[in-house]
Amino acid sequence: MRTAILLGTALLLSGCGASKGLAPPKGQALPPAPYGATARPTPAELLKPSNQERPERSDELLKSSEDRRSDEFDLPPPN
Repeated sequence: MRTAILLGTALLLSGCGASKGLAPPKGQALPPAPYGATARPTPAELLKPSNQERPERSDELLKSSEDRRSDEFDLPPPN
């Protein structure tokens, strides 16, 4: 019985996702334009992550790999 209730709850909650594009509620406008911007951003522009939110990888490990020089301080532990 408990599993049936959990399964039913999971089935009901799985239908809660938005299937349409996002839009502001009726009677309300989008947020105001940021300071210094000439135009108000669209919903698609607001949802697109910036470079600061999703940075690209700046180093390519396989292309710029080099042999490491020996480390004279990398000694085995004393016995």
